Amino acid sequence: MSRRHRAEKREINPDPKFGDLVVTKFMNAIMLHGKKSVAESIVYGAFDAVQSKLKQEPVTVFHSALDNIAPHVEVRSRRVGGATYQVPVDVRPERRQALAIRWLIAAARKRNETTMVDRLCGELMDAANNRGSAVKKREDTHKMADANRAFSHYRW
Repeated sequence: MSRRHRAEKREINPDPKFGDLVVTKFMNAIMLHGKKSVAESIVYGAFDAVQSKLKQEPVTVFHSALDNIAPHVEVRSRRVGGATYQVPVDVRPERRQALAIRWLIAAARKRNETTMVDRLCGELMDAANNRGSAVKKREDTHKMADANRAFSHYRW
């Protein structure tokens, strides 16, 4: 990492179907080996499946799922006098979104359905209903932060 100056954020274009920047970020996170069209077909296929099952707008389901997954606090390690403390800190909005996307994709990849479209569809619907392993990950993170609240005065 360069100490001279921060790397500037790259501009990304909204996705062509819904015109949403977060959906584009999600597609880029799903993409493996630069295969954007495969990632696009996975995301749009999952959105179509969500729309057919829930009869709701898939982008609103997606955003509510991300809101249910995104953590508000997390713990960070801090060394104080030879001891390492897990200090709870608030999560910045950009990091909240990135963590939510990362956790959603990881939870979808661990599911048992046959195709990634089905896995992603199931995890999106579960997360929108406050269920699923991605939401559990958020709750575990919050529990850990709550358990270490005594060390919050070490916050920096």
